Formats: sequence, structure tokens, C-alpha cells
Amino acid sequence: MDRFDAMQAFARVVEAGSFTKAAETLHMSKTTVTQLIQQLEARLRVKLLNRTTRKVNVTADGALYYERVIRLLAEMHDAEASLSGAAVVPRGRLRVDVPSPLARLLLVPALPSFYARYPDIQIDMGVSDRIVDIIDENVDCVVRGGELTDMSLMARRVGDLQLGVFAAPAYLERLGWPAHPLELENSAHRTVGFLWARTGRAVPYAMYKEGERLQIKGQYQLAVDDGNAYLAAGLAGLGILWLPKYMSATHEASGELVQLFEDWMLESMPLYVAYPPNRHISLKLRVFIYWVADLMARHAPVSHPD
Repeated sequence: MDRFDAMQAFARVVEAGSFTKAAETLHMSKTTVTQLIQQLEARLRVKLLNRTTRKVNVTADGALYYERVIRLLAEMHDAEASLSGAAVVPRGRLRVDVPSPLARLLLVPALPSFYARYPDIQIDMGVSDRIVDIIDENVDCVVRGGELTDMSLMARRVGDLQLGVFAAPAYLERLGWPAHPLELENSAHRTVGFLWARTGRAVPYAMYKEGERLQIKGQYQLAVDDGNAYLAAGLAGLGILWLPKYMSATHEASGELVQLFEDWMLESMPLYVAYPPNRHISLKLRVFIYWVADLMARHAPVSHPD
């Protein structure tokens, strides 16, 4: 039995709650993972896991052992990383999930520079605005806008998205230019609703001006749960949008979108990279997080570092 492989397999089974999912992330067969855990339990003479047909749960002894294993794996990785750069090269498969507009406009176009530095990393990128279960879906990390609600996750704040209010010229020609944000609540004006995955509802946006604070939601005829569809709806003149500047910049320059309420301030939207708790951050994940942080520092830097 390779004790390192056995400890790594045990840690991943605990985190995934499944032998099958752990085997997938380790690129091993389920049989191999099962045998490693059985050999580890036999060597320790302790039952580490309780297995049922639906779930694998860690025992009390297993939970204590897991905490020690995680620290030991981290120390082993750091010891390897302290060697020459030529000896430790980030490599392997990395599963990430990112919002669709961020992928289309920033991350994917910048990937050639990432691969120029890290050619041995393979990225499986889920592109969506849905909430991803990092553990159950075996995802290494997610990039998400807005405050995190799952406090069990580890996270790094990598950017602050500056927002603006925008409309297409065709929309303004049809319904006129709103002079005050409150007109979006009590008139013929319409917004495009964005259905946040956490709640399935459109949420209001905070706006400020000279001590006046408003929560504007507006009335919509169309609401969507995808950022690219949201932008497309605004460009088609279906309503007023709240957009991060990285999404609006090209369309403002071309005249496809016009900014409204420029004398009002909007709260920025924090952008995080989140990853599973207690799992050691692999070198491939670490360099990806650093790369995302560096990319966002050029497009949407953190305005108030934690």
C-alpha cells in the first residue's frame, strides 16, 4: 500500500462523500480507492468510514484522522514546492465553473497567456450562472459575483465589479429618457430582470446620490438567469440594464448602449474565487487563482481589500 495515495484517497472520499466521486477526481478506479481505504483501515486498526448504499460518512476516529491527514498532505506539498521550479510543475486536470459573460469577455480570451505559462494544466470550464455544489460536482473552484452565502467555503476576493445603468438607444427613443431612478418603479419604463440563482428572483440595486439612498428593482416584462441573455435583451431594447463595466464598455463605445443616471453611485459587486473547505490547495489550483486575481486587477481591481 502506498500510504500517500491511501491518505489522499481517504481525504477525497471524506470531502466528496462518495467513493465514485473521489475516484473520478483522483483519476483512479473505484475499486482502487476502495482497496486503499480498506488497507488504510487495516493498518490503523480503526474504522474510518461508515458506508451505506447512499452515502459515505466519516466516523469520529476518521474525522480526527482526516484533520491530521490534511495538514500532513499540505506539508508534503509545501516541501515539494520548496524545491527548484523545474522539479515542481503545475499539471493535471482542473475543474472550474465561471459566469458566462466573464468567461466570454475576459477569461477565455486571456487563456492563451495562461497556457503559455502552464501548458500542462487541462481546464474543464463550466460556463453558467447557476449555483454549483462544489463538493458533489467535484469542482475545484468557482468564480462568482456577489456576496457569498455559503460560509463553509474558502474564498479569495479577486475583484470589485463597478456597475452602471444602461439602455439601448431604441429603447430610449420609444419610452424616453428617465430623469430619476424612481421612474423605473412607477411608469411605463421596464427593466430586464436578472434571476439570481440563489433565490430565483430579481433583486433590487442600491443607488446613492447626495445622501439619498434608493433600492431600485423596476418592473420587467422579461427576466432571465444568464448574463449573456441579459445583455442581449438590453441590446434588443427590451428594458434597462444594470451591468458591470467590463460587459458594457464595448457596447458603450459602439453606441449600442447609453449610460443613465451618471450622477448616481452604485454599490460595486465583489468577485470571488471559492473552493472547498479543508481541501489542500493544489499547485494547479493555486496558480489558476493567482492568474484570475491578476487578470481582474487589470479589469476590475478590488477597491476595498479585506
